[in-house]
Amino acid sequence: MSKLLHIVASPRGDRSASTTVARHFVEAYQGLHPNDTVETLDVWNASLPEFDGATLGAKYAVLQGQKPTPEQVAAWNVVTKFAEQFKSADKYLFSLPMWNFGIPYKLKQYIDVLVQPGLTFSFSPDTGYKGLVTGKPAVVIYARGGAYGPGTGAEGYDQQSKYLKQILGFIGFTDIKEVFVEPTAMKADAVDAGTKQATELTSTF
Repeated sequence: MSKLLHIVASPRGDRSASTTVARHFVEAYQGLHPNDTVETLDVWNASLPEFDGATLGAKYAVLQGQKPTPEQVAAWNVVTKFAEQFKSADKYLFSLPMWNFGIPYKLKQYIDVLVQPGLTFSFSPDTGYKGLVTGKPAVVIYARGGAYGPGTGAEGYDQQSKYLKQILGFIGFTDIKEVFVEPTAMKADAVDAGTKQATELTSTF
């Protein structure tokens, strides 16, 4: 039995194209894998820690091999809790809109909490950086109002998929499948097309 973790990054609920397609994906996935569990983490409702003060101090204590203060230990435990929840999954589903050509700031905050030395990556002078979340597949559903794919002439504006794929690769992901729901502002069937593509992926996920 596997656990699928769905990271929801849109605050629009049922009006969200990315969330709508992701829900269809989950329904199809559960139909094929009835014994698997699906856990949802909505970054807009999660109590994500601010990365300042004691939390930032704790990070530097870890990096520099210093003994953290009790306040820093408590702050770092919150970071560790989110990282352990993330790493406990066997498979991942991300659904997110494009905001100003990038990702929503709440998802960036979640990533900044997760991507920490000793938790999701390691570093040594001899081997460099090494991702610690390995051997696990991910599906990413991107929604955007415009079209930014190959041949559109707007490829260079896409910092949404480029960034997320880069950061997931940094922490160890090598099997990343992408679904682009676009252009939602101009094509009424963009969500239907995205849903068809997403549900087809469940047969091999």
